Amino acid sequence: MSKLPPLAAVRVFEAAARLQNFSRAAEELGMTQAAVSYQIRQLEERLGRALFVREKGRVRLSETGRRLLPAISGAFAAMSDAFGALRSDDADILTISAAMTLGGTWLSARIGRFQLRHPDLAVRLLMSNDLVDFDATNVDVALRTGDGNWPGLRTDFLFRSHVTPICSPAFRDAHAIAAPADLLRVERLAPNDPWWAGWLAQAGIGTPPPRRQGIELDSQLQEAVAVQGGFGVALMTPLYWRGELEAGRLVRPFEPIYETGTGNYLVHREGRVGVRKIERFREWLHEELRMDRQMMPERLWEPLP
Repeated sequence: MSKLPPLAAVRVFEAAARLQNFSRAAEELGMTQAAVSYQIRQLEERLGRALFVREKGRVRLSETGRRLLPAISGAFAAMSDAFGALRSDDADILTISAAMTLGGTWLSARIGRFQLRHPDLAVRLLMSNDLVDFDATNVDVALRTGDGNWPGLRTDFLFRSHVTPICSPAFRDAHAIAAPADLLRVERLAPNDPWWAGWLAQAGIGTPPPRRQGIELDSQLQEAVAVQGGFGVALMTPLYWRGELEAGRLVRPFEPIYETGTGNYLVHREGRVGVRKIERFREWLHEELRMDRQMMPERLWEPLP
């Protein structure tokens, strides 16, 4: 930093070089033309090179000045963008990216309470199973599933990923589902998903289920439609379907819960720690999850090792 010329003089050079006129630069910067000339002279003396060619009351860039201008202009543009980004941190729109299932169920059912608490903030919810690129989008925060290891991001653990068989009460009754082994003889959505083998083993069925043809859907949102229509039983996350379970539209035939080995996290860029709209959303998210804590075993609230 000690090798850099005074920033004030560099700023004057950038304006004068861009406008090719000392008077117009002085007007833009709120200075006198004499002050602009003085700053340019000081900078030239420091560099030991002329930045402008002065001829008949006009100035034009020297070869040295032409070499410097693009880099100097780019640097000031980058600084302007950086300070603009800081100002936008307090803008009134919070943009959230969430996976289809979490965003379309649990979060969508509750996000109105966040907006009512913070009426000065608007909320934009984007739902996609792809990992958002924070550097290429205006997304403020994301809800991600994984191991929590994302360099450059602040990760805030929420809960462990987990599933259990869920179906409609009519399907359960029509097929007399009373024991975990009964699930081997009924229609299971995504029947070859390894999570089924994991859950069945946890429920005491040691022999892996045989491979079979079946329905495979992209998200629990689609599975819930099929399940409520009586087309089978699916491995789903009870936390996301609390309303349907409490209303009796869906049922959990059995208690065992299978952990998939990943966790759910709130993430955002490390450099945005302390931004008001992000911190308020983080606080609200944990408050909402605490209200659902009794729905799941305590181990599911413990961070992954």
